[in-house]
Amino acid sequence: MKPDDTLFRAFLKRLLANRLAMAGALVVGVLVAVAALAPFIAPHDPYNVDVAAILLPPSPEHPFGTDELGRDVFSRMVYGARVSLEVGFVAAGLATLVGVLLGALAGYYGGKVEALIMRFTDMMLCFPTFFLILAVIALLEPSIVNIMAVIGLTSWMGVARLVRAEFLTLKERDYVIAARSLGASDARIIFRHILPNSLAPVLVALTLGVAGAILTESGLSFLGLGVQPPLASWGNILNQGKANIEIAWWLSLFPGLAILVTVLGYNLLGEGIRDALDPRLR
Repeated sequence: MKPDDTLFRAFLKRLLANRLAMAGALVVGVLVAVAALAPFIAPHDPYNVDVAAILLPPSPEHPFGTDELGRDVFSRMVYGARVSLEVGFVAAGLATLVGVLLGALAGYYGGKVEALIMRFTDMMLCFPTFFLILAVIALLEPSIVNIMAVIGLTSWMGVARLVRAEFLTLKERDYVIAARSLGASDARIIFRHILPNSLAPVLVALTLGVAGAILTESGLSFLGLGVQPPLASWGNILNQGKANIEIAWWLSLFPGLAILVTVLGYNLLGEGIRDALDPRLR
């Protein structure tokens, strides 16, 4: 058995033994399944306006009630799960990619390169991220593509610092010195020898980043600067419920619970992965 197989089996065993992490994985799995099977799960067309069914309370026909246009809230939330996953994975993936590249360059080369990258990182960290996103979105058209890009390009700083710290440690290891003495290029050393051994904290940051991106998108949509109607999003369903909270409590309760459970699930899974990758934290 290869050493990598043994390490993976040990990681998987520790992860499976963590009940909270498994609960988080179950939530994530259900969310992915709901998003993938949305056309089969949603009982109604999420965009169909029915003036005869305006603000109906939860019932067998409409499990989560209807909104001010008579649209089925459960169907809109099912399709909103797709938006949450898309924004979460794309934005977190973009932030991770940018953070890994900048952190790798800073940690490997050091000196002026490190100083320039890390001072830029510190400058980005000085701005409140959510207000920076609000400012940029206000200048751009509030589309789902712009939202994913802005969230991703303003959330990479933590990943960059993690990767830089890993590179500062790993670049002095014997196998890196041996590869350098054999004439391996910097790119090969970075991407073939060092980066694969520094991905453990990146995986944790990616998982937690998805939760953060979903929460940020929901906040933007709630403020009217995120996903725009008629496209369904948990955040804009909450926005619609704000005006009718006294007579249509279901418009606020169900999307709010969905956001809470989803973010909690990703956070539990991320913490479980962190504990499984580093048993000393247990």
